[in-house]
This record gives sequence, C-alpha cells and structure tokens, in this order.
Amino acid sequence: MNVAYRTTTVGQVEVFYREAGPVDAPVILLLHGFPTAGHMFRDLIPRLVNRYRVIAPDLPGFGNTKSPPRGEFDYTFDNLARVVEGFIAALRLDHYALYIFDYGAPTGLRVALAHPERVTAIISQNGNAYLEGLSDAWGPWQTYWREPTVEHREACRDSLLPETIRDWQYLHGADPDRVSPDGFTLDIAYMARPGADEIQLDLILDYRSNIALYPSFQAYFREWQPPFLAAWGKNDPAFIPAGAHAYRRDLPDAEVHLLDTGHFALETHSEEIAKLILEFLARVISR
Repeated sequence: MNVAYRTTTVGQVEVFYREAGPVDAPVILLLHGFPTAGHMFRDLIPRLVNRYRVIAPDLPGFGNTKSPPRGEFDYTFDNLARVVEGFIAALRLDHYALYIFDYGAPTGLRVALAHPERVTAIISQNGNAYLEGLSDAWGPWQTYWREPTVEHREACRDSLLPETIRDWQYLHGADPDRVSPDGFTLDIAYMARPGADEIQLDLILDYRSNIALYPSFQAYFREWQPPFLAAWGKNDPAFIPAGAHAYRRDLPDAEVHLLDTGHFALETHSEEIAKLILEFLARVISR
C-alpha cells in the first residue's frame, strides 16, 4: 500500500493531503480534529485501501496545510468547511463517505448540508452533533463563548498546553501501553509553531457557531437519512457516549459502537474501527 502525499490550492490555502487506494473505488474523506492533522489516520488508512480511495486533508491552521496568517484569513468553522468544499471540487469528488472526528464533525456536517446528495455514508468517531454529547468539562470554553473577553480567552489557553494534549486528549481513558507517543508529540510540535496558539483560540471562540448549527445538522439527518456508524471512545472526557446514542433519535438505523478507550480512539483501536467501517460500508455502498 502506497500513500501519496500531495497538495492542491484552494483560494489562499495550499491544502496538504494524504491519498491512497484505487482511483475508481468509492471515496472515504477523513476529517481530523483538534489539535491534530491527517497523520491521526496513519494506522487506519492501510486497513481501508484495498476497497476504498481514502483521502485525508489537513485543515487550515493544522498540520502541513499552508494558510494565511490571522488578519488575512478568518479562522472560523465556516471557512474550514469552505476550504474542504473547494478541496472536494479540486479533486472532482462526486460522492464520498465522511469520517468525522472532533473538529472534523462540524466541518464535515457543514459540507453535508451544502451537498447532501453527495454523501454516501457518515462515520462518526467522537464527532458530536448533540448537546447531550458535551461533558461538563466545557466550562471555560462556554464562558468564553458567552463573554469573549481577553481574560476568558486566556483561560482557554490551558487547552493548548503540552500536558493537556498528552494527558487529557490522548491518554485519558485509554490504555497507555497502546498509545504511541508519536501522535501527541507531533501535535505538541504543531501547537508550538508561531501563531498557532492564537489561531486555535480563534477557533475555540467560533466553536459556539457549531452548537448553534446542531438543529440544522439534526434536520439534515432526519430529511436525508444518511447511513450512519458511530465508533466512539466511551471514555472521552469531552464527548460522552450520550452524544453517540443521540444520533438514533434522528437516524433510527444508526449503528452505535462504544469502544473502551478515550478521545483519540484510533490510537488504540484502529483495527477494531477499520473492521466496523469495512463491514458497515460493504452493506450501505457498493463499488
């Protein structure tokens, strides 16, 4: 299995992406979350490429995608979704399954709202779209959303610290012996780049726009009934299992699997998640 590492230009953004699998196979578009990039799929991609064309872009402000500095580009979820839409157009993808994780969920679901007829299926790995999926750990962010003062912005900076990324995002609720240090070490290095912290604080503030769109996402589920699989780390400190189960309210046929791991479930359960995806997609889409 050979992974190609490529770039394509979307407006002001040079999007870096990973691609593997037959060019004529059904597409799975993998959308990463915070604070990582497409490298989070490094163990999943090889398990899918025999049957699918797998594409994993780095979002603006993350990984190896090159985007303008703050002031020349607004780091909002609307703009992340616009870049992904432009990326899809540049690669001429007519139909695709969406794998949505963390920030990739509100980004990918905006794309689905814009072009619902193109989405063949949705796989959510701790990708939330319901209020009940939010844990009680969102206090500082919610305060910043309500009152976007300098003081409240600074209170959110703890989310960007190396120990928070390592211990809270990667290791919490996971078997530490199965979590490679490669992922969180690279994410910590990305976060240490000049200006990265302010970009992430902008996105933390704009996360409130995602909550406001939950009713629209849910209406999309009810109207279009996309085939849906949740493969969810049940020990996630941010997105709790109630968020996975909530999808069944609007998607009665949704498949929900809770895995005994944390937020970055692929770090410990890539084999299990790949098996769920392959069995699921074999039933709902064809080559």
